[in-house]
Amino acid sequence: MRPRSLDEFLKQAHVPFTAFQYAEAFSAQRGAASAHVPGRSWAKTVACVADDEPILAVVPAHLMVNLDQLRLLAGANALRLATEPELAGLCPSCELGAISPFVTRRSLRVFVDQSFIGESDMVFCAGTHTDAIRLHYNDFVELTRAQVGAIGERSR
Repeated sequence: MRPRSLDEFLKQAHVPFTAFQYAEAFSAQRGAASAHVPGRSWAKTVACVADDEPILAVVPAHLMVNLDQLRLLAGANALRLATEPELAGLCPSCELGAISPFVTRRSLRVFVDQSFIGESDMVFCAGTHTDAIRLHYNDFVELTRAQVGAIGERSR
């Protein structure tokens, strides 16, 4: 069951969204396939630590986060992926690996890959491996004040 706080947050922000369920999946690509959503529209949220600051990177399901590009965009000297305990602390109501950029304990800087520009909708995990939220790209950027850049890359 997705965190109620996500629905409440989006409703209070007057953002139209669609919530739906899909067959359990433990990767962004599998989630997209299970939900019949193109991988380019499925937004994978990756928690990182820039210097000592937790940040979130959002890339399409079929891409990985280019940590060097993200480090530059974030203006950090060092950048790494968040550890599992750090993830649990950032989003205690989310299942591990199903983090949502909207259900964190505090407001974080969010970075989004430029490939989402032109996509009308984005689909996010909604805190579980079976719940998703669909909303407009522009609403996502406005809500999160996301910084857009070339942070996604194909896996090698």
